[in-house]
Amino acid sequence: MLDLLNRIEYADVAPAQVWARELDEGRYWCSQSTMYRILREHGQVGERRAQATHPARTKPELMADAPNVVWSWDITKLKGPHRGVWYQLYTVIDIWSRYVVGHLVAAGEDSSLAEALIADAIARHSVDRGQLTVHADRGPAMTSKTVVQLLAELSVTRSHSRPKTSNDNPFIEASFKTLKYDPTFPDRFGSIQHAREHCEAFYTYYNHEHRHSGIGLHTPASVHFGTAEAIREQRQHTLNAAYATHPGRFTRRPRAPELPAQAWINRPIEDPASSGNQLHTT
Repeated sequence: MLDLLNRIEYADVAPAQVWARELDEGRYWCSQSTMYRILREHGQVGERRAQATHPARTKPELMADAPNVVWSWDITKLKGPHRGVWYQLYTVIDIWSRYVVGHLVAAGEDSSLAEALIADAIARHSVDRGQLTVHADRGPAMTSKTVVQLLAELSVTRSHSRPKTSNDNPFIEASFKTLKYDPTFPDRFGSIQHAREHCEAFYTYYNHEHRHSGIGLHTPASVHFGTAEAIREQRQHTLNAAYATHPGRFTRRPRAPELPAQAWINRPIEDPASSGNQLHTT
């Protein structure tokens, strides 16, 4: 039976086809289910030809503990004045400070525009060679030859999200949500100039006025340019004075929110067993 199923004329057809063709020739060997059972016993159920395989996508695990260590970027659509008209907002954000280091609004998605935006941001922030990792999803602009060559020439490490895994690029997605849920965000933009003016005003506000919950309620600019710790000390001084004046208003001594030491894309999950062993040995 196995020799029959592996004949050249039958190697690429399903057992049901073999069963029917043999029956048409006046030969009954066994039932279709028996054919499947024999193939299964010999590990031949399924596609028997060589198949193309794709390497497993590695989960990106990126950590930043200072500005200009990991940037993340993406493109989101903005509604134009009429149905079917869209503008493309390119945004690059520093994941540690949440500071938007660059953005632009264009009529379409273009890898040369992405290249120019990233190159300009790197130059304006005086990023050293080998210092930066740039993370993005796997869209055409993000994986384009022009962007890849730029990052290679500047010794910038590339990182990409896994396919269909939005959680691999959370910082840029959160910034887009903040933009689009802002009360000033219009349902549609009247023109590309309108979109550019709105995004310029919003990102100025976002960088310099918006107190971000993920960075101790500081502004991204304060964290990015190193003034956040002094501001935190001043906050603590004010809280100490309030506590000394009216301690009955507080259930405990108030503390100013601390700045996180690190920002992660996919922080590795610590093994509880190894963690316990480490604590035991120390």
